[in-house]
Amino acid sequence: MALSQLSRAQYRAARKLTTRKGRDEAGEFLVEGAQAVREALRRPDIVRAVLVDDPGRHADLLAMADPGRCWQVHASDLAGLSDAVTPQGVVAVCLRETTGLDDVPDPRLVVICAQIRDPGNAGTVIRCADAFGADAVVFTKGSVDIHNGKTVRASVGSLFHLPVVVGVELADAVAWARSRGCAVLAAAGGGDRLDDLAASGGLRGAVAWVMGNEAWGLPEADRALADRVVGIPMWGRAESLNLSTAAAICLYTTAAEQNAGRRDV
Repeated sequence: MALSQLSRAQYRAARKLTTRKGRDEAGEFLVEGAQAVREALRRPDIVRAVLVDDPGRHADLLAMADPGRCWQVHASDLAGLSDAVTPQGVVAVCLRETTGLDDVPDPRLVVICAQIRDPGNAGTVIRCADAFGADAVVFTKGSVDIHNGKTVRASVGSLFHLPVVVGVELADAVAWARSRGCAVLAAAGGGDRLDDLAASGGLRGAVAWVMGNEAWGLPEADRALADRVVGIPMWGRAESLNLSTAAAICLYTTAAEQNAGRRDV
């Protein structure tokens, strides 16, 4: 498939999207990697451009895209749009979407990320939420930009599968979840054991998990917003769990309880 070469002006516009300021000004962001671009292309309304270094290598993705929005880019230039160690040679330019809490009317499982700063953790939490059937992910004010390259790449396309709400106050997110009938559970050490809560049936209703910052966790004032504090029991010698690992365990355990009796794979 022969493609037109991307102009230098078009490339400079795409290059600006590697910064938060550029993304904010354009209302667009970059999606790097074959799987993430494939998932973006299932939402053709948001894909503005598909850029590849080798059309033959990415023929399957180009077949999914609007031919008028596909361009070839020199490999070194395309690498300049990615912060991956080994770029995959395909990048999409996508429109950012604005999603509010009211766009999630009847949640059964939600994760609220309170000032999550690590982009890889943020993307992995989105991916885990998608995998375990969560209805939304909420990032409070002070959290990482979910449209930066590392977060988008770590989500591996899950960013396009479920609502992701950003920029809300933690108290507002908690009040919204509680108003929708969710039990609000703060994931932190020293609380009730997750396995005991699951065994008692405490995870079978609607649940909103509040996950704290990587460095300082959830301050006492934030814990006090929740209905209860819940910890993950550990039998080894590790001091703590990585944020996204803890989120995965909490989301999986809740989803397993909520879906008990189903045999979906």
